[in-house]
Amino acid sequence: FDGVRVPLDHMLLGEGRGFEIAQGRLGPGRLHHCMRLIGLGERAIDAMATRARQRIVFGGPLAAQGAFQAELAKCRIDLDGARLLVLHAAAALDRMGNKAARGPIAAAKVAAPAAALRVVDAAIQAHGGAGVSQDTVLARLWTAARTLRLADGPDEVHLVTLAKLELARVAKL
Repeated sequence: FDGVRVPLDHMLLGEGRGFEIAQGRLGPGRLHHCMRLIGLGERAIDAMATRARQRIVFGGPLAAQGAFQAELAKCRIDLDGARLLVLHAAAALDRMGNKAARGPIAAAKVAAPAAALRVVDAAIQAHGGAGVSQDTVLARLWTAARTLRLADGPDEVHLVTLAKLELARVAKL
């Protein structure tokens, strides 16, 4: 835009500080996405466990198979681990503010989508062909999780942020 004029009483923080305002919203927004992903993962685990109790394989319920049980347990571990990172990031944001919470937020932003995608994929697998059909919510959950993985920047951006913070921390020792 050229020649745009904003009255002084309409400005937030002051002239030239728009990027700063936008950056200030990114951390909380990223955590909101992570929270949504945890809920999405819970929905997928519920669908997976429910289906496994109903689906009969090799003469018994899929839920009785050791391989399925191990997969379900790994899903719970992954999702709860991501949940704890999100809670840690939210606490850091509350206590220290956006800038100081960059590391925990970056970690949560990588972990939450990865956990949600793994859980949804396992739920799809437990459903067989129905898992990728429109007969269940799972295909939509996968699409939502994959989209949120990109929404606030790719994993690589968050990993670089986290690595730089770690290198700076060690340099101070």
